[in-house]
Amino acid sequence: MNVFYNTIVFVKDIARSKKFYTEVIGLKALEDYQTIIFFDNHFTIHNGNNLLHTIFKRSPLLNLTKGKRNIEIYFETDNIEESYSKIIENKVKVIHSIEEQAWGQKVFRFYDPDNHLVEIGEAFHLDYLKKKCTN
Repeated sequence: MNVFYNTIVFVKDIARSKKFYTEVIGLKALEDYQTIIFFDNHFTIHNGNNLLHTIFKRSPLLNLTKGKRNIEIYFETDNIEESYSKIIENKVKVIHSIEEQAWGQKVFRFYDPDNHLVEIGEAFHLDYLKKKCTN
């Protein structure tokens, strides 16, 4: 049986991305192996060039294009205004400020340090996810 464990996001500078996801987004790093970092909520970042070399047996891949706007990293929050303020304080490149979506949820979107599209939405599933992650 296959069981989903986590999504791995390729990053260019793992230290910069770790700082972004811990200090700006507020994730907790659970395991740090220098080239791969596991956070709570089954989110993982990996040095993109190292992983691509492992997968495709080629090196260097320094011109790797990341953040092609074809995947979104999604988080929920119980305080959307506070989360948005943290993004603004850290001078993150914002796509749009807090907007109510057609389905009634307030969200905002921005880019992480590797130009991956990130969305933070007001809590729709947060209580369920918190329970699931603590089990």
